[in-house]
Amino acid sequence: MEGTVFTPSLEGMKHVKSEEGEMLTKPFLDVCKLILPVIDKFGAAMALVKSDIGGNISRLESKYSSNPSEFNLLYSMVQTEIEAKKAKASSSCTNGLLWLTRAMDFLVELFRNLLEHPDWTMSEACSDSYKKTLKKWHGWLASSSFTVAMKLSPDRKKFMEVIGGTGDVNADIEKFCTTFFPLLEENHKFLASVGMDDLKAS
Repeated sequence: MEGTVFTPSLEGMKHVKSEEGEMLTKPFLDVCKLILPVIDKFGAAMALVKSDIGGNISRLESKYSSNPSEFNLLYSMVQTEIEAKKAKASSSCTNGLLWLTRAMDFLVELFRNLLEHPDWTMSEACSDSYKKTLKKWHGWLASSSFTVAMKLSPDRKKFMEVIGGTGDVNADIEKFCTTFFPLLEENHKFLASVGMDDLKAS
């Protein structure tokens, strides 16, 4: 593997915004898709997260494909749903974007933990980032499944070797967190501005 497992998504992040600085639907979803191989390396511990992210990406992609020019900008899907009073439905793209962004928050926090706490086990890093990001939005059931899954986290040293490839993994993790975090923040700000940033899982 040339570079690290993050190389493709870091490249993709350069194209997420239009020249006017607006978030573009397809490039944003492509970056999220390029992060899936990173999640694969966690094995069973992240199976839930991966299927959740994959499902939300597919939902947003099919909406985008239905009218690429209308939905070229990421937030246009949400605005359309708000006008149609469908944004709060559990199958809405608004909900999909919200949960996709939250899952990505969890991953950014997890990689930040791996950088900042070299002495933590993978399970500790996962649990801490879960507490800081997803936990407050999850009901009891989702929370318990997550806690069980975290116990299946891979060995940290092996994991870092696998994702490292031929590149400098720590430098790439740092770049990933610092570049991706502001994009996720922007999604949250937009969703909060339309009153959609506090939906909880059932």
